[in-house]
Amino acid sequence: MSDEVEPGFVRVRLDLSYDGKDFSGWAKQRARRTVQEELETALRTVTRSAQTYELTVAGRTDAGVHARGQVAHVDLPAELWAEHADKLLRRLAGRLPKDVRVWRAADAPYGFNARFSAIWRRYAYRVTDHPGGVDPLLRGHVLWHDWDLDVEAMNAASQALLGEHDFAAYCKRREGATTIRTLQELSWVRDADGIITATVKADAFCHNMVRSLVGALLFVGDGHRPVEWLGKVLAAGVRDSAVHVVRPHGLTLEEVGYPADDLLMARNKEARNKRSLPGGGCC
Repeated sequence: MSDEVEPGFVRVRLDLSYDGKDFSGWAKQRARRTVQEELETALRTVTRSAQTYELTVAGRTDAGVHARGQVAHVDLPAELWAEHADKLLRRLAGRLPKDVRVWRAADAPYGFNARFSAIWRRYAYRVTDHPGGVDPLLRGHVLWHDWDLDVEAMNAASQALLGEHDFAAYCKRREGATTIRTLQELSWVRDADGIITATVKADAFCHNMVRSLVGALLFVGDGHRPVEWLGKVLAAGVRDSAVHVVRPHGLTLEEVGYPADDLLMARNKEARNKRSLPGGGCC
């Protein structure tokens, strides 16, 4: 797969956000409402194009998951981009539904690929253990856990997961896909209003990984499992029936990180290589 843009085209980076409540995820699906479908349709409409230009995204979020700092790219004919660049954001704002917005549209640097150039993705998962439940104004973005949570215990348990590991025990397997990831940060903070936010940052995530990690850590936080349990599950390498995938509405893709422009192409090639752990066999 090449990241060379076809002659006569321009690669455009889009920075966007959306409320995932009424979407069946990012990726287009037949007879379902998706973020990709809404954006591609709006782009075709406002540029008066005869064809649909396909978007490539940094992270294909699941149904119900939100995004504050999602990144995508699209290759547009140079003449089309020159004609619409200055007014594209305003026109998209007038055409898109209110639960998705594009905040920036700009020429991407050479070698940029929204998916393969990324060196990390940062998610936040928000939960409250308040006995009264979730503030009604936050109910679409915060999970209610009806047991008291020990944030210190959850942070202690998180330490065993940091670094490069095979996260098969916390992922939904997909044929031919690796489950090896480098988890760079996993931490929990309770704010003054009692909202507990997990920050989860990694080079990439496999399917259901963040929500599985959160589900396991909530079991530690409420005392149902010891601090050492998460590390043991990771080492076992198989799904544990006690690892629950929490509901999607508490999860938000907050930010995507990219290297310096001169490192983009090298990163693209590196990200396409299927990884294995030192001394390990095929995953």
